[in-house]
Amino acid sequence: MSMKQPNGFRVVVTGKGGVGKTTLTACLSRLLSERGINVLAADEDPQMNLPYALGLPLEKAAAIVPLNRNHDYIEEKTGVRPGKSFGSMFRLNPRVDDVVKRFGVQVDENLNLLVMGTVVQAAAGCLCSENVLLDSVMSHLSLREGEAILLDTQAGVEHFGRALAEGFSQCLVVTDTSFNALAVARHAAELARQSGIGRIHLVVNRRKEDGSRKLTELLELTGTDLSNLFDGVHSLPLEPRFEELEPNVTRILQEESGYVSGLIAIAEEMLAFENDRGNAS
Repeated sequence: MSMKQPNGFRVVVTGKGGVGKTTLTACLSRLLSERGINVLAADEDPQMNLPYALGLPLEKAAAIVPLNRNHDYIEEKTGVRPGKSFGSMFRLNPRVDDVVKRFGVQVDENLNLLVMGTVVQAAAGCLCSENVLLDSVMSHLSLREGEAILLDTQAGVEHFGRALAEGFSQCLVVTDTSFNALAVARHAAELARQSGIGRIHLVVNRRKEDGSRKLTELLELTGTDLSNLFDGVHSLPLEPRFEELEPNVTRILQEESGYVSGLIAIAEEMLAFENDRGNAS
């Protein structure tokens, strides 16, 4: 497959926990990088399993300190050390253009990883130095050029707000054929649309042979109109080999399979959208 390198694009991967977001992010990141595209895979999921899924050696992956726990860097950039925020004066828009150079991990020639950690779930209206730092990192990522940025997130996109709306052009909403996952997918798509993200894909993961019938029933039950919520719908079959391949799930790309074919289709559609955007601008 020939893939043209866009100037830069950013994709957020979201959905209910446990539906395969990290596996999809890792495999897409590896697929794009193997075809000569510069990729930055960013891990914002609370489980922080992306380093393992990408195939980093276990000791190297376990030694990574996520940005939200890097107290020295947070204090350096915001002026406030985590846990000592009350009554302190923040630098609300700190410069973090050194973050990938200092804390990015090179996975392969064209593939880098940045482990961010998740935003702090503090009381409404609470300002803390960890969140100030991560907000600034999100804004920085939205401005980077010449690479594809894939962001593996916790469920929902409301915690990113303006940074996503300004910088992320596409959203992959991952679901399986369960009621709860589809309900979360519907909500995530609505939030992504409100944020101004240009193209929203639904990825139905782990689809079984009877998945079409069940999916149709659940869509009717949840009142979900795919054509209104999503610009594209993709299906990835249940792949039993992931169990034996874990944690380095990207090894699935070494062989042909229905999952890999579906992955290539997603990548091609994402790149076609970015190239169309580039030609229109």
